Amino acid sequence: MTDDLNLRDYIRTVPDFPKPGIMFRDVTTLFSSPTAMRRMINEFQDQWKDLSFDYIAGIDARGFIIGGALAMHHAVGFIPVRKKGKLPCKTITEDYELEYGTATLELHRDAVAAGSRVLIVDDLIATGGSALAAINLFRRLDSEIVGCGFLVDLSDLGGAVRIAEQGVTVRSLCSFEGH
Repeated sequence: MTDDLNLRDYIRTVPDFPKPGIMFRDVTTLFSSPTAMRRMINEFQDQWKDLSFDYIAGIDARGFIIGGALAMHHAVGFIPVRKKGKLPCKTITEDYELEYGTATLELHRDAVAAGSRVLIVDDLIATGGSALAAINLFRRLDSEIVGCGFLVDLSDLGGAVRIAEQGVTVRSLCSFEGH
């Protein structure tokens, strides 16, 4: 792995997806590169190595890829935060708005014990809707959110600021301006 590897170079921009005016940041191109994927996981691990947590929660679906790999490296449990209707047992739900619509996330009611320390990860932070929904779900289970980590921050959309206003540390590996 070279020190000059730039994760941004591995992220493809797709104009007008899923609707006109959106510049979709496609991280699957980064995931398909073993070198970039390894660098991403190592950088995430370094960002959070000084904090103690019991679980890493990944937001459906690309957060599962990041979260599963990080949980293995940190030797902690992994919790999937799913889109509505995907979990088989009793759940709690949280509705949220995103930059191009609305959605619902859910979590098993017994996903974590009260007092658990959780790090939430996802591929991208835009308006912050899905991350804030995940924060609210874990807080309803009396968990402590130690932070939220993202591969990409779309800084112009203000999601990282909204999360920080909730008293949660936010860290990203790279950022893009614009929608």
